[in-house]
Amino acid sequence: MWVRVWVAIVICLGLVAPSATANSRIKDIADIEGVRENVLIGYGLVVGLDGSGDSLRNNPNTRQSLESMLERLGVNTRGANLNTDNVAAVIVTANLPAFSTRGSRVDVTVSAMGDADSLMGGQLLVTPLMGANGEIYAVAQGPVAIGGFAAGGDAASVTQGVPTVGRISSGGIVEQEIPYVLADQNTLRLSLRNPDLTTASRMAGAINAFLGLPVAHALNPTAVQISRPAGWRGDMVQLLTEIEQLRIEPDLPAKVVIDEVSGIIVMGENVRVSTVAIAQGNLTITVEETPQVSQPGAFSEGGETVVVSRTSVTVTEDKGTGLVVVQHGVALRDLVGGLNALGVTPRDMIAILQSIKAAGALQAEIEVM
Repeated sequence: MWVRVWVAIVICLGLVAPSATANSRIKDIADIEGVRENVLIGYGLVVGLDGSGDSLRNNPNTRQSLESMLERLGVNTRGANLNTDNVAAVIVTANLPAFSTRGSRVDVTVSAMGDADSLMGGQLLVTPLMGANGEIYAVAQGPVAIGGFAAGGDAASVTQGVPTVGRISSGGIVEQEIPYVLADQNTLRLSLRNPDLTTASRMAGAINAFLGLPVAHALNPTAVQISRPAGWRGDMVQLLTEIEQLRIEPDLPAKVVIDEVSGIIVMGENVRVSTVAIAQGNLTITVEETPQVSQPGAFSEGGETVVVSRTSVTVTEDKGTGLVVVQHGVALRDLVGGLNALGVTPRDMIAILQSIKAAGALQAEIEVM
């Protein structure tokens, strides 16, 4: 039996012309130099598991960590035959937001690193979280909440989600601040999230027009440098507060993004096509197996009942729509409308776009995910 299933989504940006210019605030398309998160990592133990923790025989690091923790609490277990399965060694990660102060809290993620089956019901013990420089910036502790579960018996089991990864909401306490005084800066850079030379130039022009002074200029497609004017009465924070509300029109390169696995196509509004002719048709081959049972006669001797294979192969070729000419310089809306007029499926559309690009008629970059 032949089954053909198409699961595809086509997302086309810019099919409807906007009624007004699509302007964006500077704060929505650029980041401020020095204002960023920092990643933290730590190693700890989760206790209180209901028999779903690490097996100490297979995880010597868990055993050593447990012994060291008990020694710090005044309990000597060296040489003892520890055989608990209620403890799991974990890696704890977190992101330290910019300008975090001592005592503020952050969310942490807890991931099992041994052969623990689940972290459900576990409690993370005090775990220092270090930055890339090896210094401790936060300490995490608390009950682990997981989004999955695992259950089963001797003959069957069921698992939903990932029970060996969990989170502790506000489970980390910041112990050390990262020094950075933004207000005292005289010069800094704005970094575009989508680098583009035209957008950077427009941003610098909008800032200079607002302040009436040439204090901003584009260094490259990613960075715009700003200098605090000599007559500005406020600090850099007040200057950025005024600047980030300015609106500009970002410019984007012509690009077509294709996900061949799911059949998703995303096109930018600047995609253009040169004159090209397109023809499309489908070839379908259907193979059906209808086995039949052959039995010997009622009074025959030595006969056997056998299964005889019966295979039917059918080839169907659609006539298609013939050649369709797409004129030079058509916009995205006309391009998609022409392809839809051919009655093509999203997956066929992917092949057509790649063929147009191979012919040199698609004036855009194709990115295959």
